[in-house]
Amino acid sequence: MRCPFCGNIDTQVKDSRPAEDHVAIRRRRFCPSCGGRFTTYERVQLRDLVVIKSNGRREDFDRDKLERSIRIALQKRPVEPDRIDQMISGIVRRLESMGETDIDSKSIGEIVMESLARIDTVAYVRFASVYKNFQEAGDFDKFVSELRPPEQPEE
Repeated sequence: MRCPFCGNIDTQVKDSRPAEDHVAIRRRRFCPSCGGRFTTYERVQLRDLVVIKSNGRREDFDRDKLERSIRIALQKRPVEPDRIDQMISGIVRRLESMGETDIDSKSIGEIVMESLARIDTVAYVRFASVYKNFQEAGDFDKFVSELRPPEQPEE
């Protein structure tokens, strides 16, 4: 593994342990050249996924991009970081186990929204506002009103 500080390719593993509910390995590394310490993560990748965007463009699936968008939606929400990591790993496993290498961005968005709805409704609405491209306050009102249970008539 190349040292991110000096570029040396001969780094040493000092500690390895399971991470993210045993779906990844966290490794602490040391660079003998510059003395730098850094952490790497190793995950199983079942297949290379390709995302088909709504405009037809194709790009390689990027777990980090998925993670960034989810963390933005969950910013300042009372959700444990481990729970977020588990959710992201679950989404990636679900995408990899779909049996297809080409996945519509719409399918990914729906899976993310489904996962966020189970964890935090505010994050769900935040993500939906970007995913569904809300243009005005009325779009929020309509979406949030669909989340509310119908009112029961008083007897």
